[in-house]
Amino acid sequence: MSDIFREVDEEVRRDKALEFWAKYQNHMIAFAVLVVAASGGYRFYENRQRAAAEAAGARYEAALQLARENKAQDADAAFQDIIRQGLPGYALLARFRAAAEFAATDRPKAVAIYDGLASDAAVDPLMQDLAKLRAALLRVDEADAAELKARLEPLAGAGQPFRNSARELLAFAALKASDFEAAGRWFDAIVVDSQAPQALRQRAEALAGLVAAGKTN
Repeated sequence: MSDIFREVDEEVRRDKALEFWAKYQNHMIAFAVLVVAASGGYRFYENRQRAAAEAAGARYEAALQLARENKAQDADAAFQDIIRQGLPGYALLARFRAAAEFAATDRPKAVAIYDGLASDAAVDPLMQDLAKLRAALLRVDEADAAELKARLEPLAGAGQPFRNSARELLAFAALKASDFEAAGRWFDAIVVDSQAPQALRQRAEALAGLVAAGKTN
């Protein structure tokens, strides 16, 4: 008797399944097609992105090779092409590298590129700060104390990622202006910062001692 009830139950389930399929088969087929299409489209997109990244990497490496070969004009043209047409990550690298290349031959142009990066809201804040620091480094021999303070003091506060490099440049700028008090304060700020690199702290401590000795003479 239980076998009969089991067979009846299976028949009922089969009939309901057939009824469900007849009612919703078009929707289910459409959904399956959509899933397959989406999966294929995503794989196509991934392949396109991978190919684009590989091409951009090859173009960037070619530009670097031109720079290594001291072909400055060709290298600059290649970097500018990447900046205009490359993927955002490589375009950013190209802007930094172009500025680094000009740093040796045309400092004002390099500073202008770094300043442009520093003021570009599309650039990550950490990279903006790096651009500000590099621009200040290029200006440290020529700029007056007021310009260097404006460029570097925002980078020198507690918690800023490049604070100790900025503090050291501010100390040197103060020494250049014969402001020994300010130089000592900036060196001391490095010395007491437990997160400052050891070599930088040792150098700052030695220089702070020289500054203090100079003030007493």
